[in-house]
Amino acid sequence: MDDDIKRRRIGEFSVAPIGLGCMSLSYAYGTPPDPEAAQALLGRALDLGVDHFDTAALYGYGANEELLAPVIKPHRKKIVLASKCGIFRNADGVREINGRPAVLKKTCEDSLRRLGTEVIDLYYLHRWDKQVPIEESVGALADLLKQGKIRSIGLSEVSADTLRKAYAEHPIAAVQSEYSLWTRNPEIRVLAECRKLGVAFVAFSPLARGFLTGKLRDVTTLAAKDIRRQMPRFEPDNYAANLALLDEFSEIAATAGCSMAQLALAWLLTRGDHVLPLIGTTRMDHLEENLGTAQVALSTQTLSRLDALINQRTVHGARYVASTQAEVDTETFEEVRT
Repeated sequence: MDDDIKRRRIGEFSVAPIGLGCMSLSYAYGTPPDPEAAQALLGRALDLGVDHFDTAALYGYGANEELLAPVIKPHRKKIVLASKCGIFRNADGVREINGRPAVLKKTCEDSLRRLGTEVIDLYYLHRWDKQVPIEESVGALADLLKQGKIRSIGLSEVSADTLRKAYAEHPIAAVQSEYSLWTRNPEIRVLAECRKLGVAFVAFSPLARGFLTGKLRDVTTLAAKDIRRQMPRFEPDNYAANLALLDEFSEIAATAGCSMAQLALAWLLTRGDHVLPLIGTTRMDHLEENLGTAQVALSTQTLSRLDALINQRTVHGARYVASTQAEVDTETFEEVRT
């Protein structure tokens, strides 16, 4: 990324507009790359000007944080390091959502050790544990901040109402949720609430988990453990219907002189100067392509075409199955309509 690209704010930090989400380097989309290749990609990201790296205790159950540690250590003072608590592997080896203060503080200690750092710049509550008042969980994170173990507090996958309650307990630096042309839920309320409160909105899966790149044509080829196999939008019938949207999308990208992935990211960068896309990839060429988005300028006409083409009314299939949707606190269009 060029040095003259306008930077964006996350709390007290100023970062390049596009950050790197590191989840796929350890799990989620089939077999992850070997550690050497993953660390080479992290190094290349640093070379290209990425200064916002996002990980979590959940990713590889700590393996992702350990993967980052030796790469970021020489650059620690120049980057914003984000991690997350609230979802972890419990003593029985099972994924658990738990927002109790003692658990969050223990998870932070474990993350600090794995990351080889004394402080985490941005620490998210990965999911709101609905059995624990949000104020109680945020209060625990505020304690960590006072102790110098974290520098700012974030929330992930929360509604505008929950954000307001949390912010009343302690200022929130960022909300991280899925946001792209095909996942518009943040536009219901939380995006505006973030702007009102001065909270950054960090958008994960900005390329719709590969859909908006145009490179995933056959979902039957996904690995058995690929998390997309459990998502309704990636069911073969739904996905076939969604692929029909990409014909015009490809034409728009060609007219704009960019790739489909760059088009999707460029659209997202126009949604507000408080919006920061978080890309995730295991491939060097995709990394370089995505970070080239800064050179793409979209006309008002192009933005209107994109908004009309891919949105909550034209995409087939729900974002999550019901059990997974119940774990998140984001507004849904179904709720708005009822």
